[in-house]
Amino acid sequence: MAARDQDTPRTGARPGARRGGGGREAQRAERRSAILEAAMELISERGYRRTSLAAVAERAGLTQQGLLHHFPTKELLLVGVLEARDRWDLASAAAYSGASSTDTLAQLVDYNATRPAIVQTYTVLSADSVTEDHPARDFFESRFRTVRESMAAALRAEFGDTLPGGLTPDQAAPLMVAVMDGLQLQWLLDPEKVDMPASFRDFLALLGRDAGQDDGRETP
Repeated sequence: MAARDQDTPRTGARPGARRGGGGREAQRAERRSAILEAAMELISERGYRRTSLAAVAERAGLTQQGLLHHFPTKELLLVGVLEARDRWDLASAAAYSGASSTDTLAQLVDYNATRPAIVQTYTVLSADSVTEDHPARDFFESRFRTVRESMAAALRAEFGDTLPGGLTPDQAAPLMVAVMDGLQLQWLLDPEKVDMPASFRDFLALLGRDAGQDDGRETP
């Protein structure tokens, strides 16, 4: 079967998977978007281990061969899901442009607490990526560099060149990334004992941020 036939949506495909105008590249982007949306939905419903390529293809209205044309392995599909998640998170963060940088980070932690299956996918895939030749390794190497730079910029915007405790934003940024990812792991393992949003705000207080500025609760 030719790739263009494999890539043809099934009859009765969901609207997100149907072809639209704009040429081949637009159609390819539309199909990739439908695949990622379907994968995100299934991961949220079933967890990533019980989400198969066949199930994603069916949900997206494609054949499995059609899906493999865009994402040859499940690992690459999961990387695509995480990349899409990051883009959507950046778009959401733009809505909080009037808030302080650390406020936006705290709101992101709040949001992550509502989507454990996606957080689990990120946590497991990032740990697996430390092995040589893992298909997600390049993604996570690049992502962590970008996130450290973003965290440093966020801290610099709020505190200037030196935090109250004496650290520079560049020194504090890796610690913030480690805290966010470490809290996610502890929360996944013991969600009843680990309050991820509250613990992250506690960490912001340790950095020297006024804890009363935003503790996630309305002030009287």
